[in-house]
Amino acid sequence: MFSIDGKVAVITGAASGIGLATARRFAAASARVVLADLTEAGHIASEIGGTFVRTDVSREEDVEALMRRIANDHGRIDVVINNAGIGTDTNLLVGAAASDFERAFQVNTMGVVFGIKHAVPHMTNGGAIINTASVAGVQGAITYSAYSASKAAIINITQTAALELAPISIRVNCVCPGTVDTPMAYGEGVEAELALAHKIMPLGRLCKPEEVAALFHFLASDDAAFISGQAICIDGAMTAGLGFGILTPLLSTGA
Repeated sequence: MFSIDGKVAVITGAASGIGLATARRFAAASARVVLADLTEAGHIASEIGGTFVRTDVSREEDVEALMRRIANDHGRIDVVINNAGIGTDTNLLVGAAASDFERAFQVNTMGVVFGIKHAVPHMTNGGAIINTASVAGVQGAITYSAYSASKAAIINITQTAALELAPISIRVNCVCPGTVDTPMAYGEGVEAELALAHKIMPLGRLCKPEEVAALFHFLASDDAAFISGQAICIDGAMTAGLGFGILTPLLSTGA
């Protein structure tokens, strides 16, 4: 079950975090993995038997060249994981700079658009495209307006692409993680989010990148052949409502 044996899979943002965990898992499951990232990951590709292609997903010509190279090398593309993304400065919306939104959309959102646009001509019927969105794209997030907006756009793009590509049997889904235990979670300016993460996620911990990779694995397999157009949260029940981590302190103080 959940076989991806022999599938040609390209993973952007594969040098670290969710992308790296996904590349390792796919390689272990005998997929033919192409790692794409701005950061050098040739040593990782060699280690897992894959290929590394340096790619800036914010540049359409880079993504087009990436997909063309994969098709030339392997004859086709079966799975695309549009995962590359960045965080943005944490500012209230009224204090946010236009550049915050422009950069977030150019990398997070347009990286997905370019990935879909230039992979599809090389994909086979039954192919799978999976995009990394966020729970921040499902609900508002104070001080994360640019990031949240870019991730919300990914959800809508996923739904639109799923409808447009259904006639050629290409499935498009996205995953919406809560805070994941990756280098991005420990970046400058996100200390408050990290401190709150264990409280706002009812399961009481950060998501592991390997857990997101497992969801990618399932969605990429033929067992998920009737799942398309979905935004699947992997957030420890965060979007289900308020858990004990938030409610208990409030109830104990009578707030």
